[in-house]
Amino acid sequence: MLYKEPAPIKDRENPFESMMSRFNIAAEVLGLDEEVYNVLKSPTRQVIVNVPVTMDDGKVRVFEGFRVMHSNILGPSKGGIRYAPDVFLDEVKALAAWMTWKCAVVDIPYGGAKGGIICDPYSMSAGEIERLTRAYTSSLVDIFGPDQDIPAPDMGTGPREMAWLMDEYSKTKGSTTHAVVTGKPLVLGGSLGRVEATGRGVMVSAMAAMEKLGMDPHKSTAVVQGFGNVGSWAAKLMAERGVKILGVSDVSGAYWNDKGIDIEEAIEYKNAHNGRLEGFTGAEQMNPDDLLTAKVDVLVPAAVEDVITIHNVDKIQARLIVEGANGPTSYKADNIINEKGIMVVPDILANSGGVTVSYFEWVQNRMGFKWTLDRVNERAERIMNEAFERVYAASQKYNVPMRIAAYIVAIDKVAMTYKYRGGF
Repeated sequence: MLYKEPAPIKDRENPFESMMSRFNIAAEVLGLDEEVYNVLKSPTRQVIVNVPVTMDDGKVRVFEGFRVMHSNILGPSKGGIRYAPDVFLDEVKALAAWMTWKCAVVDIPYGGAKGGIICDPYSMSAGEIERLTRAYTSSLVDIFGPDQDIPAPDMGTGPREMAWLMDEYSKTKGSTTHAVVTGKPLVLGGSLGRVEATGRGVMVSAMAAMEKLGMDPHKSTAVVQGFGNVGSWAAKLMAERGVKILGVSDVSGAYWNDKGIDIEEAIEYKNAHNGRLEGFTGAEQMNPDDLLTAKVDVLVPAAVEDVITIHNVDKIQARLIVEGANGPTSYKADNIINEKGIMVVPDILANSGGVTVSYFEWVQNRMGFKWTLDRVNERAERIMNEAFERVYAASQKYNVPMRIAAYIVAIDKVAMTYKYRGGF
């Protein structure tokens, strides 16, 4: 099933500018020298392709696609491919940069990348999507590679599309190349634990932050905005650790239960109803805008960019925000959040569990050996906890919010690696 979340608000900030604003603050705190600053602020490579596809009616449509490699200083670039009608180059650039910082925060040997195709996958047949995926792969066959640039699923794509990508790439190279892409079906070299990995990372981050704040999970409440793969798994795993999930939302609306939503029941309902919660009777419908500002202890925005903005940040009542989505908080909202004393576990830390297990998948493909689910989960949770402690320590050392601390940790690692490699 394709991954789908609520649409972003129309007046969202430019995501690349938001990323750079935070990057600039962290760079100033670190005293980053001009050479390294100039290298890290811009993508290494930006590719725009026009992809002709024969549609089911026999007509040929040309789709515009992107692939941005932000950095390869730490290793091959890594990042998902997004199919959406409103995807645009600055969004892809921001997502690629976030991937660089994300990989550095969790200390895995990747740089950041991201891809996108302007299309509406929900109005296309499976055959059209397959032809689009294969044509996009063919146009970027010299960019992709296990040691160059490794794609993965993102919004609008999933294991099915990654299987087609792997197959098309393998055909052009004359040999089966599992490690060219992650997020594949298990039978094609996918990793156990990958589906739930991002949500698990959100849960681990939430538990670590709650401990720092002295919050007892069994006495805490939460809402999860976005009930796709990330949000549903985060809600399920947090509920298993005692957190009462009072509200969730998806494209069909927001749902609330004062006694706590049965997350297992909600997931079963969603899976049986085309991935939507519409008609779910285990909670009452509410205004989706009110979900973000509900009186709870923990807020998990797990949908799309810029849902917490200057228009609603004053009304947020949660003590802790754990960002399951990429860029859910606009830059202009940061200062107000900090003034309110809300701790934010930022996206480049909280949702990095996905790329961590993608890295595990790549390692297993290179080894030709599968790990057990317990091994995957144990190693992923250890990495996430260690990353949280590094970021928290940096926030204390530099007296900055967790978001800026995460950028400091990431930029410092990439900058040091750049210098050890000798620069240009």
